Amino acid sequence: MLPRTRVKICGITNIEDALLAVELGADALGFIFFANSPRYVSPKVVRDIIDRLPPFVTPVAVTVNESIAAVSEIMAVSGCQIAQLHGDEPPEYLERLAWPAIKGISISTIHDLAPVARYTFARAILLDSKVAGQFGGTGTSFDWSVARQAHRLGRPIILAGGLSPENISEAMQVAMPDAIDVSSSIEMAPGKKDAARMQLLFDKVREMDEVKNQQKSVPALNKP
Repeated sequence: MLPRTRVKICGITNIEDALLAVELGADALGFIFFANSPRYVSPKVVRDIIDRLPPFVTPVAVTVNESIAAVSEIMAVSGCQIAQLHGDEPPEYLERLAWPAIKGISISTIHDLAPVARYTFARAILLDSKVAGQFGGTGTSFDWSVARQAHRLGRPIILAGGLSPENISEAMQVAMPDAIDVSSSIEMAPGKKDAARMQLLFDKVREMDEVKNQQKSVPALNKP
């Protein structure tokens, strides 16, 4: 069995959306602990959600420019298992953090990939669109071919930024990510998911994984 694309559904604020995402096949759920986000949720509320989740689903704490002590407290109270850092956290921050972490990098051009190599302690790199004044969750896409180039830097790549049921097939084909991160395009309102659009997203991801696996399993023809 060839590897499948992992799916993280971000901006979860309630148990109903969390359970539906898991039922549809989500590998990870993202909880936003950035106070300025319309999808902010408190660590205690997240703990109640996580306590009702089935096993083998990874809860992720999304933070922006918090102190290491603050992130550690969020992790301990919420029950999240991995931190997703979307601010200006330097590489040594991840080395000092006593939790596994994903580092978010804002992307506009291929030159924005330069910092990735320095984050050797990151479990994965999440690539999101660079929008002035925003720390991820932009709802806009960037040049997916840049994400494909990021694989040469040797870190698992999570693709984010404007992904939707309408463009996920093309995004996966161009970027070839290890995982995708989707939030606003499958919502009826900030923090409330649209069940039909979430189902459509998972259907599209599965279709593309089947196409990808079929292509990889076909042996190359010998040249005469």
